[in-house]
Amino acid sequence: MKENPDVSPTKPPRRTGVERVVSVLLPTLYGPFQAVGYLDHDRGVEQVALVHGHIDSDQVLVRLHSECLTGDAFSSQHCECGGQLAAALRAVVAEGSGVVVYLRGHEGRGIGLLAKLRAMALQAEGLDTVEANVALGLPVDARDYAVAAGILRDLSVQSVRLMSNNPAKGEALVRHGIQIAEMVPLLVPPCEHSITYLRTKRERMGHHLPHLDATAHLS
Repeated sequence: MKENPDVSPTKPPRRTGVERVVSVLLPTLYGPFQAVGYLDHDRGVEQVALVHGHIDSDQVLVRLHSECLTGDAFSSQHCECGGQLAAALRAVVAEGSGVVVYLRGHEGRGIGLLAKLRAMALQAEGLDTVEANVALGLPVDARDYAVAAGILRDLSVQSVRLMSNNPAKGEALVRHGIQIAEMVPLLVPPCEHSITYLRTKRERMGHHLPHLDATAHLS
């Protein structure tokens, strides 16, 4: 019996959400972590959570760290991202347990690496980080935290002590079903290269950065 050429074979349903793919011990300068790798089927992006110690379901010390190649890998002083990542890893180890979720695809608050560099070029001409994104026709913050919530649920985390200065990040987690037990400040000392950027985050994006009150000398 010949197959009907007009009938297509049934395609398997498209996967959605996050899938745990691998877990492996990752020794670091800060201490040992279990690197848990995930595939975000909705965006086709690989993600990783660094887990230290035995984590419970409630009040877990957590950092959701947005990918920042310039800050994390190149130690850029334009932002505080590299310092925050290091501080979060140290804090988790000092706590004895916790999770750092490294969110790939969040470069430049979600606009991508090249767009971020273009925005930085506009900032060098006098625009602030919000104005630069708008001038490029891009959103000020395009990040989504659904994948972060999915990863935390996979790790059986229900409520977190979130290391962040950004209230919007906590609000996003709550919308995705993860409770916030506490917002834990993660303050990195500013420098002359980052102070304008940080002041813009406080004044225009609502970040809690009280330590900037003592930085008048950097104006």
